[in-house]
This record gives sequence, C-alpha cells and structure tokens, in this order.
Amino acid sequence: MPLATMASASSFLRLPAPLLAAALLLCAIAATSPVTAGTGGRGPINTNGKTYTKVCDPSRFASLGLDMSRFRYCDASLPYADRVRDLVGRLTLEEKVRNLGDRAEGAEARVGLPPYYWWGEALHGVSDVGPGGTRFGDVVPGATSFPLVINSAASFNESLWRAIGAVVSTEIRAMYNLGHAELTYWSPNINVVRDPRWGRASETPGEDPFLVGRYAVNFVRGMQDLAAGASSSGAGDPFARRIKVSSCCKHFAAYDVDAWRDADRLTFDARVTERDMAETFERPFQMCIRDGDASCVMCSYNRVNGVPACADAGLLTETVRRRWQLHGYIVSDCDSVRVMVRDARWLNFTGVEATAAAMKAGLDLDCGMFWEGARDFFTTYGVDAVRQGKIAEADVDNALGNVYLTLMRLGFFDGSPEFEALGAGDVCSGDHVELAADAARQGMVLLKNDARRLPLDPRKINSVSLVGLLQHINATDVMLGDYRGKPCRVVTPYNAISNMVNTTHVHACDNGACDTAGAIGKAARTARIADETIVIAGLNMSVERESNDREDLLLPWNQTGWINAVAEASPNPIVLVIMSAGGVDVSFAQNNSKIGAIVWAGYPGEEGGTAIADVLFGKHNPGGRLPLTWFKNEYVNQIPMTSMALRPDAARGYPGRTYKFYDGPAVLYPFGHGLSYTTFTYASATTGATVITVPVAAWEHCRALTYRSGGGAAPSPPPACPALDVASHRCDESVRFAVTVRNTGGVGGDHVVPVYTAPPAEVGDAPLKQLVAFRRVFVPAGGAVEVPFELNVCGDFAIVEETAYNVVPSGASAVIVGDDALALSFVVTINLAVSA
Repeated sequence: MPLATMASASSFLRLPAPLLAAALLLCAIAATSPVTAGTGGRGPINTNGKTYTKVCDPSRFASLGLDMSRFRYCDASLPYADRVRDLVGRLTLEEKVRNLGDRAEGAEARVGLPPYYWWGEALHGVSDVGPGGTRFGDVVPGATSFPLVINSAASFNESLWRAIGAVVSTEIRAMYNLGHAELTYWSPNINVVRDPRWGRASETPGEDPFLVGRYAVNFVRGMQDLAAGASSSGAGDPFARRIKVSSCCKHFAAYDVDAWRDADRLTFDARVTERDMAETFERPFQMCIRDGDASCVMCSYNRVNGVPACADAGLLTETVRRRWQLHGYIVSDCDSVRVMVRDARWLNFTGVEATAAAMKAGLDLDCGMFWEGARDFFTTYGVDAVRQGKIAEADVDNALGNVYLTLMRLGFFDGSPEFEALGAGDVCSGDHVELAADAARQGMVLLKNDARRLPLDPRKINSVSLVGLLQHINATDVMLGDYRGKPCRVVTPYNAISNMVNTTHVHACDNGACDTAGAIGKAARTARIADETIVIAGLNMSVERESNDREDLLLPWNQTGWINAVAEASPNPIVLVIMSAGGVDVSFAQNNSKIGAIVWAGYPGEEGGTAIADVLFGKHNPGGRLPLTWFKNEYVNQIPMTSMALRPDAARGYPGRTYKFYDGPAVLYPFGHGLSYTTFTYASATTGATVITVPVAAWEHCRALTYRSGGGAAPSPPPACPALDVASHRCDESVRFAVTVRNTGGVGGDHVVPVYTAPPAEVGDAPLKQLVAFRRVFVPAGGAVEVPFELNVCGDFAIVEETAYNVVPSGASAVIVGDDALALSFVVTINLAVSA
C-alpha cells in the first residue's frame, strides 16, 4: 500500500524537499477534509443529505423517486448471488466501469446504487490514511492505536491477535454507524521479512512464514467473524457467509524491496524460484485465504519473474481464486495498473492494454491515486478495453460480481442488526485501551539482563535519569508508527516512568545534535546525579518505513557514541530501551558490562509508555520473543537486498536468509530470542524415538529426494519411497506429545513454547529447522503447566523439494521444543511403507 496516500507515484517522491513537504501538507489536508455526497460522500450511505445504514431501505429509494420493490437485488429472500447478478445486469457498460475503482460512483439516480469508498486501513487500529471512507472528527476524535504488527507478533499469542482484530472491527462498525467509516479494510500486511533492511518490517509479523500465516488467520478471523452465537447464514455457502468487516491480505506476492540503492518497488522484478514461492512467499497468503477465509487479497507493485503481480493470471486466477478458493475480491495495490505503463513500461502496454491484461488475469478492483488528476486505470480505460475487443463485458460483470458479493456479505445492502447499537462509546473504550496496553506489554522482549539488572525496584530508587532522543523519551509520534489513525491518547515513556519514581532527570536531544562534546558531556552529567539511568534510543519512521529501506543495521545519529559515554559516566550499569521495527546491531551494548539490560520495545502504540514502565519496574514480567533474527551489521555487506534466494549461494558467497537457512557468525540475537525475570525448565514423557509408519498406497506418488553431497550422505540402500508427495496423501497421521513447563524462579510469568521440526540429517538443501507450532502460557512462580501438542505428519514434517513438490521425507526427523539452552528434542522416524 502507498505511504500515507502518495508513495506509489515515483514522480511525486522525486520532488525537491520543499515541494515534497508542501505536497505532503496538501495531501494531509485532503485526506482529513470531509467530502460531500456529490463527490462520493463518506459512509455509511449519504442520500439527499440523509444517512442510511443500508442500501435497501424503502424510504431511501422513495427519496430518490424509485420503488424498491421493483429491484430484485433488494429482495432479501433471494440468494446473494442472484441479487448481485440482478444488480450488475441493470447497469450500463459505462456505469459498470465507473464502479471498478476504489471510489466507486454507484448509479444512484437510476438504480439506487450509492457511491462507495473501498479504501480503508486498519493495520494496527482504525486509520484515516488514504482518500477512503474513514475520518475522525468531533463525534469520533480517535480510535484505539495498538502496537505495530511486529510488536504484536513478538507476543506469539494467537488469542491476542484475534482479540485485536475483533476490537478494531468493533470500532469500525461503530464509526460506520456514525457515518465516519466504510466496511472494507486493506489489512493485514503479511509479507515475510526476508531481509533485515526492509523498511516495512514494522507492518509485518516477521520472518517466519508459519508465524506470519498464523497471525494473518487470527487477525482476519477477528476482523471478519461475527460474534459467537450470531447467525452467519449462508447455509454452508462460503460466498454467502456474513462477515463483520472485510479484511484484505496484502501484498501478493514476493514483495519486500521498496527503495534500496537503484532498486524500487515500482520497477523491481523479483526473480524467485517456484520452491521459494511455495515455501516462503506464498505460504502466509495460502493460510490467510484457506484458514482465515479472508474476503480480499491485494496484489503488489512488483513483477514476479518478469510479469507484474497484478497482471499474472497464474498468481491471481489460478492460485488465489482456483487453488486456494478465495471467497471475495482481488484489489490492486494503489496505482499498480498505472505502474505497469508509467514505471515498469511492461511490454510497452497502453492504458487500455494494461487494463485488459489485469482484469483478464483476475483483478477485480483498481485502486488509484488522486493527486495527479487522473482516475483509476480501470475506470478510465475500461469502456475502451471492451469496445476495442481487449476484454469481454462479461469480464467486467465478473469483477463487479466479486466486489458487490462482498458488500452483500457485509450487510451493506440489508443492514446488520447485531451492530446497529454500536456508537461513539464503543470506540476508545476502557477495555479497548487496556487491550492496547496489554498487547504492548506482551510484545516487549528482554534481550539482555546481566546480573538480574532488571526489574528496577521503585521503592529503592530516589531518582532516575532518563536520557535519549526527545522523539523517543516523549514518543507521542514514534510509538504510533505508520498507517496509524488518531489515537485515543498517548502515554509516553516519560509520562509513565515519572509516575513510577519521584524524581526524573531528563536529558534529551534532537536528531543529529547528540554527538557534540557538549551534548555528550551533559548526558554524562545527567547520568551521574541519579540512582538509575535509563536510555531510550533507536530508530523512527524517517529511517525505516514504506518507500525507505535501510542501508545498514546501525543506530543513526551517533547514538552508539553517546550511549557508551552515558554508560561510562553512570555509577551503575544502565538500562537501554530500543525502539525499532527491524533489528539493530547493538553488539556494542551486548558486550558492554556497563550496559546491564536491553529491552526491545518496538513501536508499541498509544499505551507504549505504560508497557515500557511496567516492564522496567517489574509490574510485568516480559515474555515476548523476537519474530525476526537480529543480525550484526556485517550481514548487509554479504548479500544485496535484491537477491531473492533464501538458501545460501556458495558461488556468489551469499549467506542464507532468516533462521531457517542462515548458519553463519553474524547473528546477534536469533529468531525466538527473549529472556524473562524468572527461569523455566522443560520436561516431557516423550524422550525416546517415535516411529510413524505412513502407508503409501499404490495410487500415491513417491518423489525423489535431494541428499547432501559427499560420500555416505545418502542412505544405502536407498529407501523404496524416499519422499511422499503430500498432495496425493490423506494426511491423517500425527504425532502427539506434551511438554511440562516449570517455573523454577520466584516470579510468575508468561512463557512461549515454540516447536520446530528438522528434516533427516542426510537431506540436502533443506531448512535447518522450521517453526510448526507455538503456545504462550502463564506459569506461576514454583508452578508447572502441561502444554499438549499434536503435529500432523504432512503439515509439520514436510519440506519443499527442489522440484517444488511438498513432500514428507522418509527417515529420522527431529522435533525441537524451545530455543537455546532450554530446548529439548526427540526423534520421529517416518517409515514410508509402500503397498505391494
């Protein structure tokens, strides 16, 4: 999605700084100014100056001079598909085309169809980013601003992710009733963080495709599912299942380069193997659609192996709609169709040709930009594309059918009685704000804690020195990150820490002004006068965000220098709090004994200050885990961002990517790293080898397996069935086990139990290990909790072979529970028994 509302226009981003600032201001004004009904008024439905919560209201039709009973699309006794067919059939070609963009014009005067704004953002709370239908004002001044997605992912808590989605959708429904929002939202972002320099890491759940996929499933379910006990109707037809708010998984596919050196997302061609597509780039989207039943997918700007993602029938029609069975619509990232012509210059297509190619590939809705004075490409060129014979009018009908069927499911036409009582009191409620604070606490990660430096005891502290950049200490802006709306309130680290201790001495400086001798000296003097020193440092959206990838992994603005100076001056080891999304090379702090503890706070949302203080002063025992690997800066000199391969490339000297394939010395903190104020142990009754016999029937397919190079690597004699093709098997075999987690310390706390599998040692070019399950549990001090797991053989022991087959290898795989010294493991031998 575009940065704010404008980042996809390369010409816009290349403006001189003064003009860019002015343009940003104008766009901000445009995005927050009310729009009248005559220009596509904001929802729910504005007709002749009156708002309605449903299209099919007899009084609304009467005000238009129409008889609703004559329009079968308003007959609620008919199936949704029949009603949509009637609606689309009533429209002229010109009317149809005018409804193919994110600002659909409707056909109100003639058939009663009102305009609709499709563009909505809800990445980590209701947002007014974009020229869509969401706005804040006197009635709804703000909405709950949750931590950025990378923070929420660090909780490894599926119930939390679903709860966040449910709260966000409740606030959307309340705002819809008040005429301040629409019902379709282009969130979540589920692109995998393949490279630590990617600027959009804050928006995503991290580097592991399974973790990203489980986040997607739960957030989408929270956004879309009706409350327990509510009727979703549909009678088993997924296209008729009613939904609360439409959620959209983006950006499909292989998108994770924004602006790195000479590469930018508008022209980048992601060269990806089918193996990596299946194993990494597609998997979260498959989970989002199949398990989350998302009602929308957004295609990305970039090309994939030469073809624009939004014009790739193999990706959109064959994969998303046919293989994965999407029950919804496909939308372009905003301006993606124009990008094919203007930036990528793909096949020298004209606007008509690009429009036809995208629609025939399966794109239903074209989101466009608004500052260039041009309409969406579909609405601009759609009529000509039909009349020139590039597409059939039936292609237009099919696209409109997908988008209006989604609005039928949302109750846009018939209303949603279970949500009509929601109002202003259901936005920024006390429960919602507390959930934002709890989410921020759960996502905090304790990276270092030498000699139990944390937690601090406020009863024993007379004063604290708070040192750092002003933007971090008084983080009214930084904590909210990107794609944010107006928060209910903001609790800064300064606010919250000042409430914990009597005296807080503050030394804050601005970007670029902290490395002078005077500034460093003042910071050091501030550290000397207090019992404890807390340094808050890190990055912000000027360093990492959409359209801005990083060049390195270092702290900017000479923060390293003055942090070391403060640590040296402090009588006690200092505490360092890092705000960032991506990993930062803080090896200087990890190796400095005068820096006693390091906490990663991420971008923790409106209640971030509360969460930081609660962790530092022991009101909350941190249990978060890193959802991506933190590398030392030397990693970025070993591989360019534009190399899409996940596995090591020995010929080029490239290391592997992510914890699944990188096995080098540049790791600072591994994926899943996170400490606690207490200690845990694991025990399991499953200690010996487990043998699973998987019968392979005569009609099933065995596949070849890649073995490690070198003598004696491959088994001798080779097994009759080296690997089983998952696609041909029933896949009902499973492995069950339980892990007892015991808290051997003096304070209760949450603990994340991750489960990995590793393929047989002789298998070559496979993941070192892969996450297949996780649970977050609370264990009281001195207590124990038994955590059960069930692993499906096809789902959890399978690997993607070089040929892109998804296979279960025969032989001794490993199950690894936990990370680092806490881990326990056992062997599962899979015997593929071929029928005679």
